[in-house]
Amino acid sequence: MKFHLTQAAGQNLFTAYGDDFVAINHQRFEHPVLVAPAQPVTRWDASNVESLTPTHFEAILEFKPEIVILGTGGRLRFPKSSLTRALAAAAVGFEAMDTKAACRTYNILMAEGRQVVAAILI
Repeated sequence: MKFHLTQAAGQNLFTAYGDDFVAINHQRFEHPVLVAPAQPVTRWDASNVESLTPTHFEAILEFKPEIVILGTGGRLRFPKSSLTRALAAAAVGFEAMDTKAACRTYNILMAEGRQVVAAILI
């Protein structure tokens, strides 16, 4: 699916997604990524929900988010609550959803000016 949003200058937007990729500002990614509005897209070394560790979530805190959206691939999967303790301790909101919903939700929150980070699993 392609999105038809106007590109905000200097902001990262999801412009398309599919079963095996996401596109950010029309650049295709076929591996997990961390996406924040005004920072470079970063490769995320997670491969699936089962492989996530607390270190994966601690790395997200470097972006200083107010909310983190976890895209868990083709279907919604919840990580163990113990993995997100660093986010809770930093008073960062957290939501898990399938990757397609995560892309749409990130775009809405980013457009509202929120400090959102999308952690996307493919």
